Amino acid sequence: MDYNYLKSLHIIFVVTWFAGLFYIVRLFVYYAETASKPEPEKSILQTQFALMQKRLWYGITWPSAVLTVLMGLSLLRYYDPIPTWLWIKLGFVAGLLAYHLYCHHIFKQHQRGEIKQTSTALRIWNEVATLFLVSIVFLVVLKNGLDATWGVLGFIGLSVLLMVAIMVYRKLRKA
Repeated sequence: MDYNYLKSLHIIFVVTWFAGLFYIVRLFVYYAETASKPEPEKSILQTQFALMQKRLWYGITWPSAVLTVLMGLSLLRYYDPIPTWLWIKLGFVAGLLAYHLYCHHIFKQHQRGEIKQTSTALRIWNEVATLFLVSIVFLVVLKNGLDATWGVLGFIGLSVLLMVAIMVYRKLRKA
């Protein structure tokens, strides 16, 4: 397959994978928030959210993750040698895969009817995917022009900014 076709497919599956990751954690938040609901509302909502999670996770998110990785690995043969920026990107992708697997862990808990994280913790967890997305996109676009130190500082800065935004949102929501 031609490089541009592989690259296009890789980007498409990256987009659908991230869409799934963003939405699954929102569903986790909604599921966790049902814990304080009275019956039968609680069980009705939990059943619906668990079904939505299952369809999203197995119908979109997992297939997109697998296809993203396969297309990405197929693209590696066009690089000889593999440039430094791409090794760094692969490190971020490994982190994203770890994030995905932890989301799978939470998914399995919810499928068993267990709620172990608060909705606030899950809101914070949702922002981790954003950090990976921003880091990977800037790295791929800027390539060698991106100094690793600035990349790490930017990652930390964005993390702090997102945490402050979450705290402000929580205070506004309680008001």
